[in-house]
Amino acid sequence: MENGLRDRIRALPKIELHRHLEGSVRLSTLVDIAKSYDLGLAPPTLDALRPLVQMTDGDERSAQGFLSKFQALREFYRSPEIVQRIAYEAVVDAALDNIKYMELRFTPKAMCSLSSLSFDDATFAVCDAANAAANECGIMVRYIVSINRHESVDLGYEALESAVRYRDLGIVGFDLAGAEADYPASLFRDVFAKASTAGLGITIHAGEWAGVESIRDTLDHMAVDRIGHGIASAHDAAIQSELIERGIVLEVCPMSNVLSGVVPTLREHPLARLTQEGVWTTINTDDPSVCDVTLTDEIAYAVENGLMLEADIPDYTLRAAGAAFLPQQECDDLVATFNGWLMEAD
Repeated sequence: MENGLRDRIRALPKIELHRHLEGSVRLSTLVDIAKSYDLGLAPPTLDALRPLVQMTDGDERSAQGFLSKFQALREFYRSPEIVQRIAYEAVVDAALDNIKYMELRFTPKAMCSLSSLSFDDATFAVCDAANAAANECGIMVRYIVSINRHESVDLGYEALESAVRYRDLGIVGFDLAGAEADYPASLFRDVFAKASTAGLGITIHAGEWAGVESIRDTLDHMAVDRIGHGIASAHDAAIQSELIERGIVLEVCPMSNVLSGVVPTLREHPLARLTQEGVWTTINTDDPSVCDVTLTDEIAYAVENGLMLEADIPDYTLRAAGAAFLPQQECDDLVATFNGWLMEAD
């Protein structure tokens, strides 16, 4: 990678709309946790833990291979203090990459399985710790509460109740993630209708592993504002037209798509084609520690592999600002602020 390109991208103010807290944990922190608890996973060293929680050269490029990392990661959420540390460090790491606005999504269930936390406890712990880091680092952070497709609708309602209860801590959105091929989004239609009525922005993982039918199910049944990934829409002109007409934004995560087997290589990724067709696209990391990337890396890889030009970066950034789950005036202010920063950097 050209060092000059990476340095220029790192210096730019950036926006991340699609980053999972569970996929943003420092390996060094996992080592510390493993030293304190008998996890039964591996010796508490970086080399031993890395293949359990991060995609490596020998891993199967598939949904199963990718999601297995999160099964391992759930073993580390053993206490409220661990949840708070991970949330705090995730924001610090984003700020170090010159991300100025981030919507950090997290799954309360993941934080609760092995700890003493309730959904309310987990939601408060994440937001409180991350807000402290945001204030210290000068980064604006908002939160998206996420639920998994393979878990029950009742758990979805429970997560939504916590999201609404702690909205004043910065919760702005509600998300559906997980195994889309086996569990259609429409199973959770009523939960998300309630979330939308409550004023939360709605984002749904779709068109990642399950193909264009997953996007169709989402468009037909969910009150959706953004779609996580959504790159299967590149194969369906009618879907693209509907996305454009409805103003639905794609949260595209190119490296994640390669590592999880959705596309064979970055050069074959449809980001450029979708953008050229007029679909509203943004660029994100998804899971920086699982994928071993920063947002700077993600953008630089996209430039190097012909998915975008360096000159296109401000357009992607401003699209992301316009798609933020903020009240309209705050969203307009965010666009204006980033536009000013980017003009100064030009």
